[in-house]
Amino acid sequence: MASFSFRTGNAGKLLRLPLFVAGRLATLLIPRGRRWVFGCGAGIGDGALAVWRHAQAEGHEMVWLTGSAREEADAAALGIPTLAKHSVRGWWATTRAGVIVITHGFGDVNRYAISGAFVVQLWHGIPLKRLGLDSPVTVQSSFLSGFAPLRWLLSALYRGAAQRIRILPAASDRSRARLESAFGLGVHQVLVTGEPRVDVLSAGDAQTRRAAAITRRNAAVGPLPESARVVLYAPTWRDGAADPAVPSPAEWEAIGEVLESQNAVLLIRSHPMGEGDYTPPADMPRVRMLGASVVTDVTPLLPAVDLLITDYSSLAYDVGLLAMPVIYFAPDAEDYARLRGFYGRYAEIAGDDFARDWATTLDQVRRTLADEAAFTERAQESSTLSAEMHAFRDGENTARVYRAIRARGVPAAKGSA
Repeated sequence: MASFSFRTGNAGKLLRLPLFVAGRLATLLIPRGRRWVFGCGAGIGDGALAVWRHAQAEGHEMVWLTGSAREEADAAALGIPTLAKHSVRGWWATTRAGVIVITHGFGDVNRYAISGAFVVQLWHGIPLKRLGLDSPVTVQSSFLSGFAPLRWLLSALYRGAAQRIRILPAASDRSRARLESAFGLGVHQVLVTGEPRVDVLSAGDAQTRRAAAITRRNAAVGPLPESARVVLYAPTWRDGAADPAVPSPAEWEAIGEVLESQNAVLLIRSHPMGEGDYTPPADMPRVRMLGASVVTDVTPLLPAVDLLITDYSSLAYDVGLLAMPVIYFAPDAEDYARLRGFYGRYAEIAGDDFARDWATTLDQVRRTLADEAAFTERAQESSTLSAEMHAFRDGENTARVYRAIRARGVPAAKGSA
């Protein structure tokens, strides 16, 4: 079940205000150095890992701040030096960092030592649902929830914190407008460079990308039946609320029948803060779990997927880089629009025929996999949507972000020409 919501998160931030003040005073006194500090709310991966590899090749001194034993182990497997972000050494590393690279929020590193650093906020997806200052849930709190001055204070704190961001890469001009509004930033901070996290979907040739993705996929979920097509189901987070799409026993049975009839396998990528809701019955070998406990970053595996089912995930924009068909399954679209909100109307993305129950979803899956024309039509719709949101598809987004960082006065690594 979900373990975090904006209400509880904001309440915690208010209680920790003295620590933020103390951290701010410390950063005024302690000079910053040249080392780059990295963190990622999803683990060792996402755009942070892409930028790490590029900066490492340039010779920068770097360290990754971790928040769990899993992250430490994943980093060690890649040869990445780490420090615990909540330790004294993690606080000191953040305080002394010249460049801080994050993907979710300041809590990716040590949140009390951010002030004065060159912050690169990579973010972790093109906004489909409203974010930050554009969404009412961002400024809710679990106490005094109806107190308007408290919401104003939370909004002011959020806007003030966002001003520390020096660079926020955007996938396109359309995405940039949404990010500027969500974070309260301007064109000098939000730059259309493309997102480093999706370079893996564009770099090199399609055959090589798919082969590498299949190897990763099979290592995560095991070998699949011969010639089986792969369907990825990726529901998104509902801010601590229950997910209405969790299948009933009868729906699990129907899912199994469709997968068997179409020689397909369903990979379930439940949200990291909702993992566990979608555990299938034990006798369903064609359903495999692909949550964050299995694979930290799902993006490199996407070339090994044939069809995506989602509700409001930004993966809908990303898989278009692969011309992958998408089926939209949103049983709570109206409630989600009211509580969280979308950029535009949901139907502009999902169409008017989006599914509201598993029966409709499975019917669309069956028709898409069984009918080549239907598959091609959905693939073209996906590709068209992606082209509207991704300005670049050359595998060079990370390089553009790095050049933007250097162009803002960040020095080269010591010893570099």
